[in-house]
Amino acid sequence: MNSSQIEVESHKPVLINSLIKHMPKVSGVWVDCTFGAGGYSKALLEAGAERIIGIDRDPNVASHAVQLKALYGPKIELCQAKFSSLKEVLDQFKFNKIAGIVFDIGLSSMQIDTPDRGFSFQQDGPLDMRMSQKGVTAADIVNNASEEELANIIYYYGEDRYARVIARAIINERAKKEIVRTEHLSCIIKSAVKQPNFKGNKNLNVSTRTFQALRIAVNDELEELNLGLRAAEKILDEGSVLAVVSFHSLEDRIVKQFIKLRSKRSSGQSRYLPEKKITSPTFRELCNKVLKPTSAEITSNPRAKSAKLRIAVKLSSRNYKEEWSELNFPKVKFFTGFG
Repeated sequence: MNSSQIEVESHKPVLINSLIKHMPKVSGVWVDCTFGAGGYSKALLEAGAERIIGIDRDPNVASHAVQLKALYGPKIELCQAKFSSLKEVLDQFKFNKIAGIVFDIGLSSMQIDTPDRGFSFQQDGPLDMRMSQKGVTAADIVNNASEEELANIIYYYGEDRYARVIARAIINERAKKEIVRTEHLSCIIKSAVKQPNFKGNKNLNVSTRTFQALRIAVNDELEELNLGLRAAEKILDEGSVLAVVSFHSLEDRIVKQFIKLRSKRSSGQSRYLPEKKITSPTFRELCNKVLKPTSAEITSNPRAKSAKLRIAVKLSSRNYKEEWSELNFPKVKFFTGFG
């Protein structure tokens, strides 16, 4: 058994059992928008899906698709693409109907555990963080963005109260030496914030939120999620399922807001405005509350602890309105003309 086989077989897709449990029946064509090691795709096929279209922007997942194709043949197909290209990808296949679209947002274990990808501060590696392995790296941002841009990235994408302190420390350090390694950046953060006080999470590593923020900025993750949800809304037919697993509050707020806006009510852009009923919803929430992992699932897969699953069922396609309200989420601008 090679390493790819071990990785696929040991990969534990988060909340997949909860998703399947809430489906009357799993059948037809499903789209796995975050293919990764193929955990969701494999589980959906075993639950009754007739075909899976896997999508992932990371070129390294191709080896896992090859292994699953050896098991399932033409039932599985992988396309390298971003969420924003979802409709264009599926238009190539000309399916009559898509039964469901699944987003398992965030990093996969294989990305976190590979130091050369630069996603984690737990092991030293190049400060990269590119999911597609193309474009601006985290090192580009850290070494070229202004102090204000860095502070905004860390504050809005990392929700870090120490954003300005960390940004100032990065500026001071890069004047002495270019910051190109994850360990170097982590040491800068630890030196800048010696006694962190994160309310409600005393055990949070002080580097966590800065690394999250840079990853979101590098990959434009929030805008990609926004565009992916909008694409799914156009693609899905009546009775089809939209399922999204998120791992931090920024992602979950976007998903929650999207389903709320597109289902029974719209709250506008402010929580202080009264809710307005919408006359032609495109989705119906399948569950009254967000689904979270069981204690048993967290024990077997500690990274599942913060996961949240939201499921919605598509109503009539005729109700779709392009002009519906924009989702409200942080959009941080920063200079990207590096090199």
